[in-house]
Formats: sequence, C-alpha cells, structure tokens
Amino acid sequence: MILPWHLYLMAFLYILAGLNHFRKPGMYIRIIPPAFKIPKLINILSGAAEIILGIFLILPFTTQIAAWGIIMLLIAVFPANLYMLQNKKAGFGLPLWILFVRLPLQIVLIYWAYQYTF
Repeated sequence: MILPWHLYLMAFLYILAGLNHFRKPGMYIRIIPPAFKIPKLINILSGAAEIILGIFLILPFTTQIAAWGIIMLLIAVFPANLYMLQNKKAGFGLPLWILFVRLPLQIVLIYWAYQYTF
C-alpha cells in the first residue's frame, strides 16, 4: 500500500516538532499554563508523543491509531495556545492576530488527522 504524500508530510512535521521539544525545551515549557505543575515532564511527554505518533502515521497498520492519537494530542495542547494568547511572555511577543490564527489552525490540523482515522 502506497501512502499519500500528505500523510508523509504530516508525519514529518510531527516528528520534527517532537524533536524540537528536546532541542529547545524552554520554548515549549514557556507556553505551558501555570495550572500544569510539571511543565518539564509535560514537554518531554508531548515531544515524545509527537515523535512516536509521527512514526506510527507512516506505518500502514498503525496509521488510524496514530491519527486518533494526534487528534487527542492537539486537543490536549489547546490550553497552551490559549495561554499564549493571554500571556505576553508566553506569546513570544508575536502579534495578536498570529496568536488568534493559531486557535482555528488547531481545528484544521485536527481535520487533517481525522482524514486518516478510517
């Protein structure tokens, strides 16, 4: 079975993002809302999840499970996107319009992953 190029692209992007959690952990730790008490562990777990799910996307027998995992991960990290919007330090000084665009972008990414759940 030949997988479509956009599935490979999605897998590549999640693997790359996951690796970045370990390369630049401070960037991710900064956007974790203070209500979450162990940001370093959350960063490690979310980075590892992105890498594992990215790899599982390109294995035909785990694509569907990985896509559901990515949907759950995107929902789980949504509070970080909200926190970036509410906190200047967490928002890296980005313009508000970019931070607003990130919110519906999560829906687009969820829809993209959903395409591989069946």
